[in-house]
Amino acid sequence: MILPRSVFGRIRQGILHGGLPAESVVSSRRFSSISELHNWCNKPPVILPNICRVGNSTQKGLLSKWLNRQICFSMSQVHPVSFAHSKQGLHEDLTGIYEEIRSLLRTDIYKLDQMCHYYFDGKGKAIRPLIVFWTSRACNYHNVGRSFVSNEQKKVALISEMIHIGSLIHDDVVDTSDIRRGKSSVNSMCGDRNAVMAGNFVVSNASCLLSTIDDTEVTSIISHIIGDLVRGELMQQDNQGHFEHYLKKTYKKTASLIANCCKAAAHLSNSDAPVIEAMYQFGKNIGIAFQLVDDMLDFVSTAENLGKPSAADLKLGLATAPVLFACEKFPELHSMILRRFQKPGDVEFALNAVHNSDCLNETRILAKQYCDYAVNHLNKIMPSVERESLADLTQHILHRTR
Repeated sequence: MILPRSVFGRIRQGILHGGLPAESVVSSRRFSSISELHNWCNKPPVILPNICRVGNSTQKGLLSKWLNRQICFSMSQVHPVSFAHSKQGLHEDLTGIYEEIRSLLRTDIYKLDQMCHYYFDGKGKAIRPLIVFWTSRACNYHNVGRSFVSNEQKKVALISEMIHIGSLIHDDVVDTSDIRRGKSSVNSMCGDRNAVMAGNFVVSNASCLLSTIDDTEVTSIISHIIGDLVRGELMQQDNQGHFEHYLKKTYKKTASLIANCCKAAAHLSNSDAPVIEAMYQFGKNIGIAFQLVDDMLDFVSTAENLGKPSAADLKLGLATAPVLFACEKFPELHSMILRRFQKPGDVEFALNAVHNSDCLNETRILAKQYCDYAVNHLNKIMPSVERESLADLTQHILHRTR
């Protein structure tokens, strides 16, 4: 029998109402005392009353806190198979978020209303809000032994998606892109000027939502994202042909949003400084891994799968990780990177270089390293369904095809 949380709840309730029921059965085990239950959990010794029944409120509180942390802590070690079943419910956090965002963006200016709602159709990956939801649950569980998302943390999840979509609208203008998510981009339908205004409107409403959280630290954390997006875009236009520049750009354009939203969610859980830093580093590393895989897919996936033209970055004159790796075998690429592949034949040469070297595999290996870094930072928080889900998400990102 798999150990669901409801079983732990019934055990805890039994203790708080006068002792463990004599016939309590968990995974075909009977427990006659707290010490026996503790031995089953296989955790290092902790100080516990050597009794089965509890009398005063202090003892009840200690036992309740211990059971929340110690028993559920062992859950992943004793019955890891239970995670697969429990994770299904975590996706329910995403239910209705796009309706909420559309309501926040509602305006009586019809054209603006249509442009702002265009990408909030529920067909995106929703990776960023999902990470925020799971980070919130994992940190709350770590701190108080209960998995939940507060109203303020939910707002951070909505803000993460709003800033992301606002930046996509702006990116399509900068990149003169006609396709986004398998359909015509906002700028191709409504013009660059209107698209810029729509992107501004989405981000400004994210800022309005941020102000309702009423936490100066969270305001400061999220505000860094906007500055990083601008700096990252300018860095992208300045091809320097080396990895240090590429990784700094990738952090600012992609990873900063995830990292700082994870940091804000951890802060709102009243986490201590090491946990807040760990969740920031988790978001930073998974964000860089996400972009590395994105850059790899630009060369190997079809336009239909990507929802945008393949090899788009190369045609825009941008040198991403696969091209930088290919430089080791084809040093001629360095001069092409600096001139942004502007001469006839540059793009074709770069494409051939990528497909005739090991650079795609090297890009995947680097992405896996960043996924491993991300998972290592999760060791700062207690094992839980949510922590395991965050770890599993790194594998989903590493092996995705779109």
